[in-house]
Amino acid sequence: MTSTAEAAATAERVAVVRCGDQIRTHDEVRARAARLAGGLAAVGLEHGDRYGIVMRNEIGFIEATLAGSILGAVPVAVNWHWTGDDLAHLLIDSAATAVIVHSDLLSAVEAVVPDGVAVIEAPVPSAVAGAYGFAVPDLTGRYPDTESLIASSTPPSPSATPPLSVIYTSGTTGLPKGILRSPLTPEQSAELFRVGAIGLGLGAARSTMIPAPLYHTAPNTHAVFAIGLGLDLEIMPRFDEEEFLRLIQDRRIEHIQAVPTMFLRVLRLPEEKLRAYDLSSLRAIVHAAAPCPVDTKRRAIELFGPIVEEYYGGSETGMAVYCTALEWLDHPGTVGRPFADAEVRILGPDDEELPAGETGDVYLKPFSAWPDFTYIGNDAKRRDMERDGFVTVGDIGHLDEDGFLFLSDRRNDMVISGGVNIYPAEIEACLLAMPGILDAAVFGIPDAEFGEALAAHLEADEGIQPTPDEVRDWVRSHLAAYKVPRVVVFEEKLPREETGKLFKRRLKEPYWMQADA
Repeated sequence: MTSTAEAAATAERVAVVRCGDQIRTHDEVRARAARLAGGLAAVGLEHGDRYGIVMRNEIGFIEATLAGSILGAVPVAVNWHWTGDDLAHLLIDSAATAVIVHSDLLSAVEAVVPDGVAVIEAPVPSAVAGAYGFAVPDLTGRYPDTESLIASSTPPSPSATPPLSVIYTSGTTGLPKGILRSPLTPEQSAELFRVGAIGLGLGAARSTMIPAPLYHTAPNTHAVFAIGLGLDLEIMPRFDEEEFLRLIQDRRIEHIQAVPTMFLRVLRLPEEKLRAYDLSSLRAIVHAAAPCPVDTKRRAIELFGPIVEEYYGGSETGMAVYCTALEWLDHPGTVGRPFADAEVRILGPDDEELPAGETGDVYLKPFSAWPDFTYIGNDAKRRDMERDGFVTVGDIGHLDEDGFLFLSDRRNDMVISGGVNIYPAEIEACLLAMPGILDAAVFGIPDAEFGEALAAHLEADEGIQPTPDEVRDWVRSHLAAYKVPRVVVFEEKLPREETGKLFKRRLKEPYWMQADA
């Protein structure tokens, strides 16, 4: 039973958002977002307009997002790493009428911003500048800035139908696509919060942390949920493995949403550092966004305890599959079973539904509260990926007899060599278990005889770098001979998103362009 003192403490508790040395209550965040909405209206944004957010992780990113909901404008979260053609494509494709941008990222936006698009400058907090190793830049004064707009503007009347953010796909296999989601009814919104809180593993947590970039779907949704549920929210301006552990200890973090790359980096810390921090406050760590190697997941469970949960889906579908740590330990390698009233089908080449154990294309039917979507300017692509209400995000896998889903690879990443289907993810997992290998990308390259051959681009530990022949011997000793990479290349750094998604397209293109020359 809750004591009178505990009840009083809970009643007096004021939820806050923190990022470095910044701290604001939820009420302050909402009030600033409302005034910023008035500022956006003053520079010309109207209900239904889209506006870009080119910002690193900080509280202002959340305020910029919430401002759109109040005004009825649609925030478009932009990967701040993008420059040149990628950034130009997004701003043109999204038909953004304004863009909010951190001062240090202005030059990239100015180089490509279309005529008529309003630019709004956002000051860079010291925590962000410190995390990325540059001095806090002064405001240029060339554009309206968020702080001035907040100080001088009056909140508008809240929109009766607040829109959802537009999120662009990562562009790992082609041009990024803007995902436009249908507005939610109040009933849908309430159900989405109820079901989503379960899928995110929030349970009874009072504090949560976001270590991943807010321009991606999962962290973006997580932040909105945290504000809506009244949780203390810690935002990491940039992921650092030891800072991650320190924040869990010092802030008594109870819940985290992470990605497998973060597990890998934490687990590479020396044993004495792993054991130096008190992680006992944690109730759940939920991960998604990229495949987690079996060995990495097992070690993460050993470190954090049986609280490492997982969900699978896409930006288009939301979480559709979910598993607890205990379920995973009983079915190593699974990403889980259908979540809430979501459904999964495995379809063959003729769209026939395949039985348990057979590998095919994974199709998901999102849980009923998840909004429908289309792609900006490409509704045909949206229709093409659906079969009887089930949508594929391009993955291949199978269901076991208990209904647990196992992923093999991305359809675009599968290699067909001499008529044999090869799934690079299996080989990558094998290589990541090899001493000295820090990261691995395996993909198909042109081969005159077999159509495709295997190439492995690897990131190695400087102190234990193996030779290409040792890499091949390792794979040969663990997997079938036809899965041994013919080409082995060592890279200083593989091109990964901060969510762990690998830009294989950048590695593959030179091989295929040379073959076409």
